[in-house]
Amino acid sequence: MKKYTYLLFLLFSIASFSQKFEGLAPTPPMGWNSWNTFETNIDEKLIKETADILVSSGMKEVGYNYIVLDDGWMAKERDVNGNLVPDPIKFPSGLKNLIDYVHSKGLKFGLYNCAGTKTCGGYPGTRGFEYQDARFYASLNIDYLKYDWCNTEGINAKEAYTTMSIALKTAGKPIIFSMCEWGDNQPWNFGKPIANLWRISGDIYPCYDCEFSHGSWSSWGFFKIAEMRKDIRQFSGPDHWNDFDMLEVGDGMTLEEDKSHFALWCLLASPLIAGNDLRKMTPQTLKTLTNKELIAINQDALGIQGFKYSEENGIAIWVKPLENGDWAISFFNKSSTEKEINFNWKQNTIVDEINNLSTSFDKLNYSVRDIWNAKNLKNTKDIFNAKLKSHDVITLRLNKP
Repeated sequence: MKKYTYLLFLLFSIASFSQKFEGLAPTPPMGWNSWNTFETNIDEKLIKETADILVSSGMKEVGYNYIVLDDGWMAKERDVNGNLVPDPIKFPSGLKNLIDYVHSKGLKFGLYNCAGTKTCGGYPGTRGFEYQDARFYASLNIDYLKYDWCNTEGINAKEAYTTMSIALKTAGKPIIFSMCEWGDNQPWNFGKPIANLWRISGDIYPCYDCEFSHGSWSSWGFFKIAEMRKDIRQFSGPDHWNDFDMLEVGDGMTLEEDKSHFALWCLLASPLIAGNDLRKMTPQTLKTLTNKELIAINQDALGIQGFKYSEENGIAIWVKPLENGDWAISFFNKSSTEKEINFNWKQNTIVDEINNLSTSFDKLNYSVRDIWNAKNLKNTKDIFNAKLKSHDVITLRLNKP
């Protein structure tokens, strides 16, 4: 009897070690989400147009393949059997037809719900309906679930997210599970066996380094978020990513700020989920979002989250180890005035203590690639000199000899 009990315990322990579908996000997911620009003002026309533009603009070609329909896609009440009901006004052709349309474009489709009794927008949450909703998502053939944390008073975060993760696995359709817990319960401490990615802060706001107060809570500029969670990089990696929130590129910041935002998210190995209105996207916004060399840094196979190397006189330097011994390095001008960069490689040694990686430029001579200008520079024997406008960024790739 004791042997039987031990065997059951062992099997349960193995089964409970990883609830999620493994291997769905070997690199940070890329795509588009409706919330930043449209909130709950969404419909099938918008989603079809967005899918078309993802393909025609070249965004799909460089990796943006998820369209995630955020809060507001469902009716205000479940039906008599407790099932979620897609809003028939917003989606007159039915949600399944819309999902099939997105799939026909070679794209993947995601939906939103919430661990609480209601979503943040006041629509039906999933609390108490986890397995029923998971079967519904599987029947729709979705590929991604963003799972929020509103109206969760008295609910244990780890328990709630574990339950939904197991429900998705039980339903049988491989679905990326994105926890949107805001970091209050430190999801990086328990998220790896449960989810493929997890939010690490409150909502982002389209500004450089601000806090935008909503009264009882705040949204944050992208540099605020990066600094807020710069010390949890050891929890991120292939198939278990720290999610620094959706991109605000093209949502009202300056060109320099958009570039800095995108470069920082690439260095952080954060999911790249655009949030702008693609139908009104400027050529410069598209150029920023589709910078292949920066995306390659984000999608690097090592999957290591970058870190801040130094900050002095308004210039912050962030670095990211890459495969084959390469490194990415970005210089950010956080000040309000133009700055001059004079970086002597030989006087600097970069050390990633968490991953036991380092480089010393007095021993190795790297070739240098200016990514934003798509230009090969000399090498790390020479001092790097440049002028950098306020809130602008220079990103270099150092290629090991």
